[in-house]
Amino acid sequence: MGNKYIQQLIGQGEHDRLDFKYEVTDAKKLARTFSAFANTGGGKLLIGVKDNGVISGIRTDEEAYMLESAAHVFCKPAVGYSIKSWSIEGKQILEVSIEESDSKPHLAPWKEDLWRAFIRLRDENFVANSIQLQVWKNLNSAKSTIVKYSRQEKELLTYLTKNKSITLGAFRRLSKISYSRAKKILVNLCTIGVIKIHYTDKNSAEYQLSDN
Repeated sequence: MGNKYIQQLIGQGEHDRLDFKYEVTDAKKLARTFSAFANTGGGKLLIGVKDNGVISGIRTDEEAYMLESAAHVFCKPAVGYSIKSWSIEGKQILEVSIEESDSKPHLAPWKEDLWRAFIRLRDENFVANSIQLQVWKNLNSAKSTIVKYSRQEKELLTYLTKNKSITLGAFRRLSKISYSRAKKILVNLCTIGVIKIHYTDKNSAEYQLSDN
């Protein structure tokens, strides 16, 4: 049963909720994946599986301690997770499950002494943008977010009913407003769930109407 379950997971390939790790040698780097899963929607790590899906097995028992270090030392705040060990084809692999967190954002080491919050996009971890960070801050605040539907908000929503998405720059040009004003509108509408952030790659994001 375990073999079939794991093979089905591996058959999915890496995606926004699943990551393969041949081995764990860098707790700081691994912490970015913990951060991304906790911030974005949860996910699973299969330790002892190569990127191409080949089962290699974990190399040492120290890998479980590296996971603990990544989640509890190199994530701020610490990220909760659970581990299940499987024996597949005579090799031991670890299934690490990370739930979406209620304490976003979780930060992890990035460059030098910088810590950043990460999000998961397809099979990669990217640094969350400033709008996402402010949305999380608003959601964690006891204060309510009040949105006044001025001309700019109406222009944005009208545009999004006819087009799939819009960038921050395109919204600024559409409404002829400042960067700070455009950003504030996007933050507020994301906070109340009218629109959502869609990351296109590590350097850019678009904004779309929410599904609900």
